[in-house]
Amino acid sequence: MFTDKKELGKAGEDVSCIYLEQIGYRIIERNFTCRQGEIDIVAKDKDEYVFIEVKTRSNLNFGRPKDAVNEPKQKHIYKSTRFYLYLHNLNNAFVRFDVIEVYFFNKRYKLKHLKQVEIKRKINKKM
Repeated sequence: MFTDKKELGKAGEDVSCIYLEQIGYRIIERNFTCRQGEIDIVAKDKDEYVFIEVKTRSNLNFGRPKDAVNEPKQKHIYKSTRFYLYLHNLNNAFVRFDVIEVYFFNKRYKLKHLKQVEIKRKINKKM
């Protein structure tokens, strides 16, 4: 179905954006990249900026997708979010972190949206 991991990841992000728009989110940016890391999707849900990590799998050999959002990954997400907010002068914005799990099996997919995921903040506060 997918020839490589990058193609699988892009497909997961594509279906996630379609889903988010269907439930009323406004997609602001995809694949925001900076020195601190990457944010898959930046969206707006009412008055909240939502920073979304999309994890896609075609099998469960490596566990649930959300398990890949481990502490080092959370650190990159948090730092990237802080930089994004700084860059766009959104220092007083309401912010939420979500994870979307996408499973592709036999040309079909299942999506699970985990809202308000806790990000551990045991990191240096300096940018």
